[in-house]
Amino acid sequence: MQRHAPPLSTGQPSLWALLRTFSWPEIRLHPWRHAVAVLAIMLGVGLGLSVQLINGSALAEFSAAVRGVNGEPDARLRGALERLDDRWLDRVLAHPQVRTALPVIEVQGVVVLPDGSRLPVRLWGVDALALAVLRPDAALRVRDGGNRLDVLAPDAVFGNPAALAALGPTAERVDVQVGLQRWRWRVAGQVALPGVALLVMDVAALQERLGWWGQVSRLDLRLVPGADADAVWRDVQRAAPAAALQGVVWERPDDDGARLSQVSRAYRVNLTVLALVALFTGAFLVFSVLNLSVTQRLSAFALLGVLGLDARQRQRLVWAESALLGAVGSTLGVALGTALAWAALRVLGGDLGGGYFAGVAPPLRWDGTAALGYGALGVAAALAGGWWPALTVRGLAPAQALKGVPMRATDRVSGAQAWSGPVLMVGGAALCLAPPVAGLPLGAYVGIAALLLGGILTLPVVVMAALTRLAPSAQRHGLALLALERARRYPGSAAVATSGVVASLALSVALTVMVGSFRQSMTAWLDAVLPADVYVRAAAGGRAAGTLSPAFIALVRQLPGVVRVEGQRQRLLTLDPRRPPVTVLARPLKDGTGRAGAPVPLPLVGPALPWPTGPDAVAVFVSEAMADLYDMRLGAVIALPGLGPAGTRFVVAGVWRDYARQHGSLALDATDYVRLTGDGVVNDLAVFLDGRTGAEAVQRQLEAAAAGDLEVSSAQAIRQASLHVFDRSFAVTVWLQAVAIGMGLMGISASFSAQVLARRHEFGLLRHVGLSRTQVLGLVATEGALWSLLGAVAGVALGLAVSVVLVHVVNPQSFHWTMELALPAARLAALALAVVAAGTVTAWLSGRLAASRQAVLAVKEEA
Repeated sequence: MQRHAPPLSTGQPSLWALLRTFSWPEIRLHPWRHAVAVLAIMLGVGLGLSVQLINGSALAEFSAAVRGVNGEPDARLRGALERLDDRWLDRVLAHPQVRTALPVIEVQGVVVLPDGSRLPVRLWGVDALALAVLRPDAALRVRDGGNRLDVLAPDAVFGNPAALAALGPTAERVDVQVGLQRWRWRVAGQVALPGVALLVMDVAALQERLGWWGQVSRLDLRLVPGADADAVWRDVQRAAPAAALQGVVWERPDDDGARLSQVSRAYRVNLTVLALVALFTGAFLVFSVLNLSVTQRLSAFALLGVLGLDARQRQRLVWAESALLGAVGSTLGVALGTALAWAALRVLGGDLGGGYFAGVAPPLRWDGTAALGYGALGVAAALAGGWWPALTVRGLAPAQALKGVPMRATDRVSGAQAWSGPVLMVGGAALCLAPPVAGLPLGAYVGIAALLLGGILTLPVVVMAALTRLAPSAQRHGLALLALERARRYPGSAAVATSGVVASLALSVALTVMVGSFRQSMTAWLDAVLPADVYVRAAAGGRAAGTLSPAFIALVRQLPGVVRVEGQRQRLLTLDPRRPPVTVLARPLKDGTGRAGAPVPLPLVGPALPWPTGPDAVAVFVSEAMADLYDMRLGAVIALPGLGPAGTRFVVAGVWRDYARQHGSLALDATDYVRLTGDGVVNDLAVFLDGRTGAEAVQRQLEAAAAGDLEVSSAQAIRQASLHVFDRSFAVTVWLQAVAIGMGLMGISASFSAQVLARRHEFGLLRHVGLSRTQVLGLVATEGALWSLLGAVAGVALGLAVSVVLVHVVNPQSFHWTMELALPAARLAALALAVVAAGTVTAWLSGRLAASRQAVLAVKEEA
């Protein structure tokens, strides 16, 4: 009998008094068991909150940096294809409600520091006089003793605090490189603009350096107070020539925030869902711990009932215990999540490996609302785990429990339980087919949860059916038959013992299949998009900002062993001001003779249409993301403002897979692009070798010819780097799998211990009738192996179903790309066998108590 019973003789105690006198001694008696349940809740809350705090801090810092640099203009006019005709400056200034307009050129470059290292830097060209009106706080300030006319000098730049900190406060000269162009300019002063390193100079001077004659990146407008920006734009449109309106985008101030939110939303939501896996499995672990604790204290609960504690009060007591575990775990989880977020922001810079906020090192912004929300989720998970043990205590018959009669209510499969599981699974499958909500697969997430819960509720029915089929094969083996018949007659016990394993194994299998499928699809994609041997890029800071000169391209063609060189032009095209721009790729897509009909060198998804005919028809191939985001279907005629003259018919001739650009891309033949835009320069080169010349030798020659000003890589190096980034980004899933499996095994250990305690009389009777200690241990181990095997089969089956949803629903709805389902059979088999082996060993260790002398004495107690 449990020694820790509350003194009820003085009257009905409060719930808090019961917790102190009844539950707290139990927790002190078994601290490690309850610590495991607290740890599960803590991990779930901590991981989820840390992801929320990291992404919230990064978004807030990045948004503040954009606002600080760009300011808050009333409206903005930019070119859809990165550049805007500067004649728009006169058109907008002619409107009476436009107070001022700031022309801006913005490109990405690098600063070559004195030690030879390279610092990515943003290079701005602005009108200093208009900047002083639009942003008085960001006016160009000349150094003490400098010439005030340096704000217009063609060789003077002004650095923001980040740039000056890198250059040094006394730096007088700076070497700036954009693509293959390099200049040495004077550091004439500073500009009070926050964020990453930035250099500012006169817009006309930068136009001349870059060759952007008559072009700028955008116009920032300040209107007179009370002016309606949309009405101003309509007036300007009516006054402008129709041809000038092609490729012009009108933006409002809140468009920046909308773009920033969409950049990483799907990534951070999926990370949050993965982090909550620990919380989901933690609920099962709380259930297992409380179920064992309740089983150990059945006689004490019965005594409470005899002394006057009714069924509802006993139920509330168990709920209070689970809430206490959840509250402690949530409190520790909030502290853990805060610490993890602080450490990750210091180490990863806020992008969690996703690369969305490169160059941003945000401070931690603690969110009390998020902390309370995740804390509440932790308590709710603990209460869910304590629901069934609380019902067990409520249905306790005190008189029978005091006599030692075991409870068997949970071992029957009720009619409601028989059909509720399949109904949940069917409903979950239907929810997985639901369309995304606000671009997120919310229906699929709820469907996955319903599939898991439905599968667990269906376990007793499945156990009965499976064991009935196995019964004839065990007729000649006494212990095996005894274990099988016991499990068949009490399927609820098997379901309780294996529910945690089923949940954790299902999630682990689903993550393994999803990550493996993505990696295999990405490997095949890299093979398709990297056919050349060596790749050359004129880039700065990770963005293609420079171009390769015709002389350099001619030099590459003449290198020994080079048989073919293909150039690619990469530009950004804004189709929707509230969405990130899509990438335009102009590359050779026709065969070497220019004939339209050869296979397109792109990883197409589905068939391609014949190339369109006609002088105004141009074939474009859109990525899956672009087809999904902008509803561009095969054969559709689409509008691409700024990419060609009015009347050009862009026909979607194919859809291709592009894992590198989540927000969309389109490819068209280089000859069509040059004909439409007159832009014949390229950013990248694909160099094909004759098979006898090594890529390393050509790579060294290219690096020497460019004096280190290019990014030169072999196809093999790009593959390895890409897969390394992929593995680093998904490393968190490995830890989540380990956490889930560990919690499942802890749960099965607690469940087996509870079953052993509940069956002490049964095992004592077996010892009395002649079974040895070894045979009892073998019986328990056989049951453990049998239950673990059933749990592993059910977990793998559920995991495969969930993986299909992840691969074919969650990923397309979240990231707008597809992948091929790949089943790593060896890894899944090893995972399932490891779970079966661990479950068997756990049952054997729990069974050592059943085979002890206490089990024999339990029969005497009953007598």
